[in-house]
Amino acid sequence: MQKPNAAPTPRLKNPAMIVPEAMAPLQALGQLLAQGKGDAARALSLAMLRASQINGCALCLAGSCQTLRGLGETEDRLFAVPAWRESTRFTGPERAALALAESMTRLSDRSDPVPDAVWDEAARHFEERELALLVLGIATINLYNRINVTTRQVGEEWDRGAAQDWAAKKSA
Repeated sequence: MQKPNAAPTPRLKNPAMIVPEAMAPLQALGQLLAQGKGDAARALSLAMLRASQINGCALCLAGSCQTLRGLGETEDRLFAVPAWRESTRFTGPERAALALAESMTRLSDRSDPVPDAVWDEAARHFEERELALLVLGIATINLYNRINVTTRQVGEEWDRGAAQDWAAKKSA
């Protein structure tokens, strides 16, 4: 167990670096999710941020905040995401995406993990493809969160070395 004030130390290099065959499918899924536009893309990014908050993945939190800032997101709204239910800063579709993210991330917290009311509200706000991308995005960020939290990936180290490592292995 780490000391409370100790800087995180990775337990393992990013598994996609150790198993390079995993990198291409993970990147392809990320690129697909990044193709979203407008309000649906913003709602997906907020949902992914919320899942990362719940899972405690600092690396994904930083990435989601960077993505949202690129979409023009304000700091006030970013800070309000953990308390989205009590906030008036979010639209109906964003609230539906955040509720779906929480349900999909906390599957074991209730007997009906994704209640019909949560699903129906998301389906009311998103077209079928947008809803499918929302589900894929939330599931994907949960995958990334679980990998990063389990192996204690450090954002600063990933930023500096991951792209270089991946490029070197790809060209080898």
